[in-house]
Amino acid sequence: MKKLAWAARGMSVVSGAVLLGALMVPSAVADDGPGSAPNSSSSMASGKKCGARDVSSAAPDYVNFPGPVIFRVASDAQGNAFLNDSRNTGVWINLDALDNAPTCVIGTATSVTEANPGLLYITLLTHNGAQYQAVCTTDNTAFDPSNIVAACGSGFSLLPNTPVVK
Repeated sequence: MKKLAWAARGMSVVSGAVLLGALMVPSAVADDGPGSAPNSSSSMASGKKCGARDVSSAAPDYVNFPGPVIFRVASDAQGNAFLNDSRNTGVWINLDALDNAPTCVIGTATSVTEANPGLLYITLLTHNGAQYQAVCTTDNTAFDPSNIVAACGSGFSLLPNTPVVK
């Protein structure tokens, strides 16, 4: 009977450790999210860690939208950046889908104009201090993987004369 009690305790310790590990894994590491597939040139594909996670958000006060709208941009420890539109709950779009998306992102900034349609500005800071910006058109349609490229036109552009470049 002692052996059975010891085995049961051992199983509960193992189960607890597995559950704790599952809860502690950041969602950006656990899964890139629906509709996001890292491209082969991303830093995640090479396993490189950039060492920073960041998040920013912008909330326009659109008159025509029912309820609040929040645009969020986040980066993970591998330097990938993702966009979430609160109207599309749980969907994080890998910004590698856009042309000229930078790798090894360590910082994010987001702003949006107060018009409908409006403009969403996504600025990403890379590990070497370069800043890239994409300008996306916003309207009554939530961003998702199928419309992000069209909404953001030419993708990311390097902002000239960034003062923090090494």
